[in-house]
Amino acid sequence: MTGWIALGKAPDGVRACAMKGGRLLEQVTAGSEGAALENLSEPAERILRIGDGTPAALPANILPEGGHGLPGFSQKSPPDVIGAWVRLWLAGFLSNQPNWDGVINATEGPVSHWIHISAGEAVSSQSFLTPRLIDALGGAETPDTDAMNDSLSRPERLAAHLRAAEVAGNMQALTGHLIGAELAAARAYWLGQQVAVIAPPPAPIAAALKAQSVPCETQTPDDLLAPGLAAIGKTLGL
Repeated sequence: MTGWIALGKAPDGVRACAMKGGRLLEQVTAGSEGAALENLSEPAERILRIGDGTPAALPANILPEGGHGLPGFSQKSPPDVIGAWVRLWLAGFLSNQPNWDGVINATEGPVSHWIHISAGEAVSSQSFLTPRLIDALGGAETPDTDAMNDSLSRPERLAAHLRAAEVAGNMQALTGHLIGAELAAARAYWLGQQVAVIAPPPAPIAAALKAQSVPCETQTPDDLLAPGLAAIGKTLGL
């Protein structure tokens, strides 16, 4: 029998991860909790529900302080909610770099989160719907650097820039303008900070930061799933 299972809703369905102590044995995704559990090779008596419980108000420890679930984070001003899977990725990142302080940009589905990390806590956040807007407007995966720089310098012209890109059929420019506007609004989070990006490839935010000569390391959510589960499981005694 498997040691324990992490189970929760994710952007692509319900994800179940079978764990043996701190080792990830397998993971499956299905349309429901029942289907996800049935698709695992072995059952388990202990289940950690990802996303269960009241979100922890920022500032908050990244590792949970007990309980049978892993809630996400919330923030009163500006209003924000960060999903529990993102919290899990943060735990995985810090398990590999325990004394790391700085800002992590984490993309989960249609939302881009900028999260200030210090002394093992998520201190504050600023989130954007940029990925959703890129998808809704038919943007390209990779941004045009000139368009990105233009909107970074003049974010007040974003709507006009988007219309011009749409008329020209330049979808890379459209993506570049949206990411440039996000970077302008999030400048206080990345300027002069140690920055890391957690995103699936091609991670356009990472490319945009590097174009601004901002050093940043990039990891995928899959890179951090196993170490995040191991860190949380150890904290909760699973």
